[in-house]
Formats: sequence, C-alpha cells, structure tokens
Amino acid sequence: MTPEDFRELTRTRIRVEGIVQGVGFRPFVHSLATELGLTGFVGNDAYGVFAEVEGKRNAVRAFLDGLRTRAPALAVVETVTAEEITPVGSRDFTIVASQAAAVRDTLISADTATCADCLAELFDPADRRYRYPFINCTNCGPRFTIVTGIPYDRSATTMAAFPMCAQCAEEYRNPADRRFHAQPVCCPDCGPSLTLVRTSNGRWVEGDPVRRTVRLLAEGRIVAVKGLGGYHLAVDAASEAAVAALRARKHREDKPFALMCPDLDTVRALCELGPIEEATLTSRRRPIVLLARRPDAQVAPSVAPGNRFLGVMLPYTPLHHLLAHEFGRPFVLTSGNVSDEPIAYTDDDARARLAGIADAFLMSNRDIHMRTDDSVVRVVRGREVPIRRSRGYVPEPISLPWEFPRPVLACGAELKNVFCLAKGRRVFVSHHIGDLENYETLRSFTSGIEHFRRLFDVHPRVVAHDLHPEYLSTKYALELDGVDLVGVQHHHAHIASCLADNREAGPVIGVAFDGLGYGTDGTLWGGEILVTELTGFRRVGHLAPVRMPGGAAAIREPWRMAAAYALAAYGEEIPDLAVARRHLDQWDSVLTIAASGVSAPVTTSAGRLFDAVAALVGIRDAVNYEGQAAVEPLDDLDSGVDVGRIAARFHNGLAQAVVAAVEVVRQATALDTVALSGGVFQNVVLLDRLVDLLEARGFRVLTHSRVPPNDGGISLGQAAVVGALDRAQ
Repeated sequence: MTPEDFRELTRTRIRVEGIVQGVGFRPFVHSLATELGLTGFVGNDAYGVFAEVEGKRNAVRAFLDGLRTRAPALAVVETVTAEEITPVGSRDFTIVASQAAAVRDTLISADTATCADCLAELFDPADRRYRYPFINCTNCGPRFTIVTGIPYDRSATTMAAFPMCAQCAEEYRNPADRRFHAQPVCCPDCGPSLTLVRTSNGRWVEGDPVRRTVRLLAEGRIVAVKGLGGYHLAVDAASEAAVAALRARKHREDKPFALMCPDLDTVRALCELGPIEEATLTSRRRPIVLLARRPDAQVAPSVAPGNRFLGVMLPYTPLHHLLAHEFGRPFVLTSGNVSDEPIAYTDDDARARLAGIADAFLMSNRDIHMRTDDSVVRVVRGREVPIRRSRGYVPEPISLPWEFPRPVLACGAELKNVFCLAKGRRVFVSHHIGDLENYETLRSFTSGIEHFRRLFDVHPRVVAHDLHPEYLSTKYALELDGVDLVGVQHHHAHIASCLADNREAGPVIGVAFDGLGYGTDGTLWGGEILVTELTGFRRVGHLAPVRMPGGAAAIREPWRMAAAYALAAYGEEIPDLAVARRHLDQWDSVLTIAASGVSAPVTTSAGRLFDAVAALVGIRDAVNYEGQAAVEPLDDLDSGVDVGRIAARFHNGLAQAVVAAVEVVRQATALDTVALSGGVFQNVVLLDRLVDLLEARGFRVLTHSRVPPNDGGISLGQAAVVGALDRAQ
C-alpha cells in the first residue's frame, strides 16, 4: 500500500447495541464488510457488538447504513455509534474472540421457530441432518432457554456439553455458511439425542423415538415431550378417552388444552382464521393463538369443554415438526405439570412430577436452563394482544421513552405472576411464572429474578410491590435488604401498565376492571374509574360495592355472588330465581352472611359482577379456573328468554354505564384519553363495544399490545410508576 493509498483510507470504531447476539449479526457484519471491500474485525462483548472497519470513506458510510437497513431478521438494532480513528493498514476482515466485562449491557434473543431453510434440510433425505430433531442455524432455534450467561457464546449455553464435530466446526468457521458462528450448531454426530422411556418400567423404547411416540399417541397414550422451555403433555386431540384421562391425571377439570396442528389447513378445519391470526400463527414467535372454533371442529369434547375458542399453535421446533408430520392431525400439547404447579423443565423433576400422568417420556440430553411456558395471544380489533407473554417474546425488552434514574425490580402480583427488571430505557419483563400459591412456583419466581439480574447485570436499588400484605411477591420484596421499597396500588399499576405499553405518561381516565386488587382503603377493588398518571392516581368512581359471602369461596362459587347482588338489588323481596332453587340448602345462609358482613368482605370487582351474571343466567355456578364463568357459552333460562340476548344486554349496559361515568370525568377534568386495563378486558365483546362507544364520543382509547391486560402486565406498570416517581424528585 502506497502512502497515497493510505491517506485515502479511513478507519472507524463502531459499537452496535440491541438484540445483536445469537442472531447471526457477526456473520452479517463480516459479509457486509467483505462485500464493500473493508478490512478490520468484529466481535461480541458484554454491551453488544464491537467492530473496526477500514477502507474508503464512501464504503464506510455504506457499511454504517447497512448495519441498520440490512441487519438479520432476528436482530433489533437500537443504536449504532461510530468514531473515526487512525488507519492501521489491516489486510482482511476477521471475527475476533468475545470479550467479557465487569458490566454487562447486552440483549438476548428469544427462542425462535425453525426457519424455512432448516425445515427444508430436516425433510431432505439427502441432507446429513435429515430428521435430526435439533437442527438450527443463526436464524432460528433455542436462545433464552439455553443461555447461562453472556457474552452469548456456546460456552455460555447448555450446548457447551456438546463439542462440535469436524463438519459442524467447519460450518461454524466458514463466513459463507448459514451456520457461521451459530452457537447451538450441531448434527447427529455431535449434538443432543432423543430417547423414549416407558413410565411403567423406566426402560428405553427401541427404534426411532419419534415414530414410536407417534404410535403411542395413536394408541391413546399420554406422552411427556421435552420442548424448548419445559415438558409438555401430548395426547391425540380426537380421542375423548385419552383427553379425559389426561384431565383426570393432571387434575385439570375444565381449563382448555392447547392444540398443535401440523399445518394451516388443519387449523382452518378447526377454527375461523383471518389474515392477522394466520400471520401470528406463522410468525417466528409461534404463540398459542385463541381462535373461534367451528361448530364441526373434529376434536374431543374434553379438549375445551364449554368454550367457544380453541388455543392453537403450529410446530416451532424440529421435534414438533417431526411429530406433527408423522401424526398428521391435531394433538393436545399442554404444559407438563400438575394443575397450578410450574411447568417441569429438568429431567429429574419431570420424572418425579409427571410419572403419574404420562405413559412415556420423550426426552433429550440437551438441558433447559430456564423454564418457559408457551405464549398465548388473541387478535383484537386488528392487532395482536398477549394473554400470556413468554416463549418467543421473552427476554426481548420493552423500550420506553424515559430513563429509569435507578435500576428497578418490580415484583408483580400474586396471580399470573410476571416480574420485571428495568434500567436505562429498557424493561426486561420476565416469562410467565404463574400463580404464587405454592413452593415450586415461588422458587421459580426467585430463581428467575436471580437469573435475569445476572443476565442483564441489573442490581436493583428500588423495588416495587403490590399493596396486598399477603401476596408472596409482596413478602419477598419486604424481606430484601439494601433497597428502597415502593408499594404500588394494584389498579394504578394496571393503568400505568397500559400507559407504558403505549409509551405515554398520562394523565388519562383509567378504567381498571379485574377480579380483585387491594385498595388504599383496605377493601377489595376491581371495578375502578381512576384519573391516572404514572406518578399517582385519584379514584373518582367505581362499581357499586357488594359483599363476597364466604370471601374466597365466592370466587370459586359464583352463585354466592349472584346471591349478594340479588340481595343488594332487591333487599328482602328477592324474586324466585333459578340459581336460588339450585342451591336451596345454602341460599338462605349465604344471604345471611352477605347481610351481616361477617366473612363477607366488600368488593367493587367487575370480575365478581361477571361471575354473578353468569350464575344468574345459568352458565356456571362454580368454577375450576379463573374467568371460567365469563367465557363459557350460554344456555336457555327458565323464563324462555334467550340467554345470549340477556348476555348482550348486560355487556351493552355495562359498556354504556362506563361511558357515562367517563363522560362525567371528562367534564370535570377535560381529559379525553381513556386507558383500559385489567383481566376483564380480555373479554373481547366488552372491549369491542366499549372502545366503539368511547371513540364515537370523541375519546382516544389506549389498550394493550405489548404486555397482557391481566396481572401479567402488572410488573411493567409497577416499574413505570417507580421510574416516574424517581424522575419527579
């Protein structure tokens, strides 16, 4: 190189932050630099990707532009910073070793469904990975569930136990190969393997594990299948005997089971499928999507008893593709647990807890580091709304337009628990933990927090928690040392969650409708109209308070709420009701409890109102899972009036009452933005009608799209409140 050539060169030091590890970013950078004739290097460190490029100025400018506009499909480029430095005359472009650091600020991709290229290889008899159930590349495969630390390299994943064979290592090192620096790369010669084990005798089953599993399913057997984030329980969805047996063994009486279908045509045969639902089903995240079932859907009645919807997903791992291809029809694929326990994810735990449920275990020797349930979404008003945000989404952060002055831990609620950690402008919302009602779930909660703290290097200085003193998440927070504690009222957190979801700070008129939440007056709220901003709220309205006869018993037995509402509406002149006749032996005593107030706490809960209506119209007198009474179809009333018409009147009346209340608040405050949050707004009928009415009256309406409206979004709201209070100081 002549001195003149050297003077024409420029060298630039670059940093790229975002989701840029585990997504093929370094191979992409190598390819882009080579294409533009640039030399230098690229590598991973604890902050993201670092690089230096040297060449002509126009090529460097094109390179910087390409980092954003041509990044890999799984990458999320948040920032690109560049600094010009002195050229050194480098002759090639290389990928250098990853660098560790004391402070970590990198991001990890979520687990991603098998890409089209890998799928083609999976079913190609001429390919060396033909029918290999762990096929992956830089564009797909396990990420979050196998990562043990950062920087994201094979040594910091559960694939560290599988040294690459010569062929895989050659692919890994070849910049032109699709598996260049794909950390989980493997093949049948060097990677994990499957075994099928009979529960009855603990012996391995000879033959192809996938085909033997399919044979068991066809025989009506229950098989525990190890997936990305834990074990599932699989059974033939068309066999009533098999599905009923699964319900009995799992102690899950009525809650719907999810289905895995081999392809979209199979889904269409079961459910109504629009273009947005189809796009969601086939996305790289592959969630369970709640779809309206067809009347002639060919599934066993016990799959989703009394439910108008089916939860459906498509295969998202090579193993699922093989099973679905071989079986050829829908099969149940539900969380591998006993009712109310967290999903089993280690082999020993699965054998211990699922031995009484499964007839066999389809296992692998690739460890799962972090248990992660399937995500559940539904499409509402043309956009995806999460019901459970977990696999495929976590741990990709939710970005906010404000800085958190101090690192935050938000502990979430008791039911549908999800915690989050926040620093900078990012909130790392956890995977679905579940209901904190037993030791196993609590342990999952505490271990998850520690893993997130290590993974994202967040050391909380302030901890947010619910006001309810008996929540285990609250007790966990109160036992922490060396942090500031901030209690956030449950419904304030709901509306704050909706605000943060929409990247807004308020003030707004908040409508928070859910089951129960501890109010600032010590009563149980749940049907609230709030004037809300992130830093605070005023309770300006609520549903009429009623008693909950028997306390928690009224949640499990909605007919008790029917009695309480009947007493509140009619006093001693309660008409002859069918629900009363169904419970003659207890009706009068429950009315007495409600009237006395003993063991009958006051509540304004919208969820309990729905329960009462469901019992009054004969839908459901007792429930086996939260919200069951509100989702089941409607039968005829003794009066002969179509109960569907009654239900429509109830939804319309409630929506109109909310609009009337919100109008009063607008007149008093001049606010014209309404935020809707809380588990009741998973009710699509109510949500649709309320949004239509509000928008028709000129209101701007905020709803959820990034976190669930239920308690799975509470921790985001808690964190947003704490951050806003810090900024206000």
